[in-house]
Amino acid sequence: MTADGFPGRLLRAGSFWELVTARAAASGDAAMLVDTAGGTVSFSEFKTYAERMAATLAAQGIGPGSRVAWQLPTRTATVVIMAALARLGAVQAPVIPIYRERETGAAVATAGAEFMLVPGTWRDFDYAAMAAGLPAAPKVIVTGESLPPASAGSPSLPARASSAEWVYFTSGSSGLPKGARHTDATLLAAAYGWTLQGRVGELDGDVGSMAYPVAHVGGIIYVMAQLIAGFPIVLAEAFDASTVEVFRRLGVTMSGGSTVFYIALLAAQRAFASAAGSPDARVLPSLRVLKGGGAPCPPAVFWSVREEMGVTVAHDYGMTEVPMICVASPLDTDDQLANSDGKPIPGNEVRIVDAAVELPAGADGEIEVRGAAVCHGYTDPALDAQAFTPDGWFRTGDRGHLRPDGHVEVTGRTKDLIIRKGEKIAPLELETLLIQHPAVAEVAVLGLPDAERGERVCAVLTLRSGAVAPSRPEVTAFLRTAGLMPQKLPEQVEIVSELPRTGLGKVAKQALRDKFSGS
Repeated sequence: MTADGFPGRLLRAGSFWELVTARAAASGDAAMLVDTAGGTVSFSEFKTYAERMAATLAAQGIGPGSRVAWQLPTRTATVVIMAALARLGAVQAPVIPIYRERETGAAVATAGAEFMLVPGTWRDFDYAAMAAGLPAAPKVIVTGESLPPASAGSPSLPARASSAEWVYFTSGSSGLPKGARHTDATLLAAAYGWTLQGRVGELDGDVGSMAYPVAHVGGIIYVMAQLIAGFPIVLAEAFDASTVEVFRRLGVTMSGGSTVFYIALLAAQRAFASAAGSPDARVLPSLRVLKGGGAPCPPAVFWSVREEMGVTVAHDYGMTEVPMICVASPLDTDDQLANSDGKPIPGNEVRIVDAAVELPAGADGEIEVRGAAVCHGYTDPALDAQAFTPDGWFRTGDRGHLRPDGHVEVTGRTKDLIIRKGEKIAPLELETLLIQHPAVAEVAVLGLPDAERGERVCAVLTLRSGAVAPSRPEVTAFLRTAGLMPQKLPEQVEIVSELPRTGLGKVAKQALRDKFSGS
């Protein structure tokens, strides 16, 4: 064991491709990527496939500095392409597959992409046709599920770049994506912080999983983490009804992505235990930890997962511009795990400010961060002045406070604060209470325009299986029992079958505002 408690297999490298090379040499035939059928690619095979894919892409004109957008599913061939582009020194701009013409076109234009890699038709949508019609007119290259042929000899490749650049997209105030500029160094800082502080892959026999878009910034962080710690990942193109059975069959020990995945696994656990006639029956007996970020995790979800699944939720805090701001360890106390979002990773500094004044521990304000994992600004430099302070702190737009133990508790988005008759209402407070209602599976609270109040409080709920929808008086009565003041009680309650989502499962609140503003 090493001094940090991990098995002696952790690797350090200065670039993504160096990490690929070092892990191939260290772990060789050990499994790296596992598909849903159980097929595996080893670490050494992965390096070989990536080199051959790099040669294929080089023959298409892609080389050092080429700007390449790709919109591909979560599959082995996509991870190979990520490594191949890094080997070539290309600037890659991953685009999540749920984007359509408007968002994809804006992303490709923002990144200045010269090439675009797409899967052809996937899940009944023709990505090749969409890409061909984009105003930016990149060269479209259709890729499939197949890996490059394992032909004899070494492919002819240009000199290896020392590092790679990346553009990851996040929604701007207009709803169109803005590009955050990352490098291998910023992403590796996040990946090392997540792996070490989060103790990801620390146990021999750990098996990770990825059932969210690998094009999300969390995708590269997870792949880097597996190369750092040397564990396999099960890849699934989407999280659906079959995914839990795949995870069970392949012995997944680590899962997550965001709170929506925790809740989906909880629903699967409840259905499994009910069918088995025993609350002790485990749908995923090998699972030991859930990690994720992108959206708050209410304490009630932590405790439900612990009690019903026997699994620890170690929830993290990050965003596209800073993939890992704070990371939780499974060794943290239950209070820390249930009521905070981890502590800053090494190399990051976090402060809480209000009107440019730094606040003491316990005081709520805007969260700012600076350090090694922060992006190098946006592809549109005009956005940087608003996002960064003159002394280099990144304004997250999130509100929260530092606890005396050094952990950070995120209490909501500044832009999501509801101003009702001059009273500031934090949606997360109501969401944390409403998720405890026995009929509620998920909840989103938002402010809607209101001529009398300025904004009115709207609670949008999804229901647990078999539950009866609570009326608005029943919802407000439930909140009153929690001691909530009347000004915070919802004036509107809506029941939906599912909440709209972004790429990693964050609730798309603007879509809900658009839907219910006229109700």
